[in-house]
Amino acid sequence: MTEICLKFNLCHANTQRPPSVAALSFMLLSSISLITFTLNLLVIISISHFKRLQTPTNLLLLSLAASDFLVGFLVLFQIFLLDGCWFFGDSICVAYHVLNYVITSASIGSMVLISVDRYLAICDSLHYPIKVTQLRVTICVFLCWSVSLVFHCLCFFDSLKQPGKFNTCVGECVIVVTYAVGMTDLFFSFIGPLTVIVFLYVRLFVVAASHARATRSQMGIVTERSTTIKSSELKAARTLGVVVVVFIACIMPYFCIAISGQDVMLNASSAAFIICLFYLNSCLNPLIYAIFYPWFRRSIKIIVTLQILKADSSQANIM
Repeated sequence: MTEICLKFNLCHANTQRPPSVAALSFMLLSSISLITFTLNLLVIISISHFKRLQTPTNLLLLSLAASDFLVGFLVLFQIFLLDGCWFFGDSICVAYHVLNYVITSASIGSMVLISVDRYLAICDSLHYPIKVTQLRVTICVFLCWSVSLVFHCLCFFDSLKQPGKFNTCVGECVIVVTYAVGMTDLFFSFIGPLTVIVFLYVRLFVVAASHARATRSQMGIVTERSTTIKSSELKAARTLGVVVVVFIACIMPYFCIAISGQDVMLNASSAAFIICLFYLNSCLNPLIYAIFYPWFRRSIKIIVTLQILKADSSQANIM
C-alpha cells in the first residue's frame, strides 16, 4: 500500500546544517516561541477577562489564539531538534506530531468559523444576532477541536498503537500514514476549508462592494441588506481577511508538498524554512490585532500596567 512518510532527516541534520545556520535557527525559533507565547497569552487574557470583549466573533478569535498559544509550545520541541536528533522517546514523538496536526486543523476550523461569522454579519445582518449567539459559537468551537482530535487520532492510529514502528535509525521521529488517509486529511484540513473560506470571503466582499457603490451613488433605492451593513462590520471583515490571507500564505508550502502525493523527505534547510514559516503565522496574528484593533491595544495597556488586578477591571469599556 502506498504510504506517505513525514520525515525531516533528523538523524543527519548535523552534517547538513552549518553551525552558523543552526545558531540562526535557534535564535529565530526562540524569538518566535517567546513572541507567540506572550502575544497570544495577552489575547487570551483580554477576551477571557473583559466582559465587553466576550462577543461571538471574539470567542472565535479566542479559539484561534489558543491554538496559536499551543503552537508556541510546539516551537520549543523544534528548538530541541536543532542538534539533529529526537531525544524524547517514540511516544512523545507521536504525541508531538498528532498535537501538531490537531492544532493545525483546529486553527483552520476556527478560520472557517470566522469566515462564516463575517459572512452572516454582513450578508444577513438582520438575522445575525439571532443566528450567531455565544452558546452556538461555543458549541461550534468545541466541535471543531473535538472532531480534529478524534480524526487525527484515527489517522495516526498505527503510530499511536506502536510508537517508533516506522523509525529507521536511532534518534529519528517518523510518522507514516497510508496514501488514502493522507489525501483524506489533506482535503479535511486544507482543500475543503480553504474552498469554503475563499468562497465566503469572495461573496462577502462582493456584497460590501455593492453596498459601497450604492452608497456613493446616493440613489434613493438601496436594498435592505446593503443599508444594514455597518462600517465596523466591514472593518472587522477586512481585518479578519488579512488574518486569513496571512494564515494561508504561511501554511501553503507544507500543503503544497503534501498535494504532490509523493513520499516527502526534506533536508534540514528545507524543513527549517517550512517549519519557521508555519510557526511564524502564530505570532503574526496578535500583531495584526494590535494594528487593526484598538481594543487589543487598550487591553494590553491595562494588563501590563497591572490595572487588571482592580476589582472592577473586567467591566472596563475598552471597545
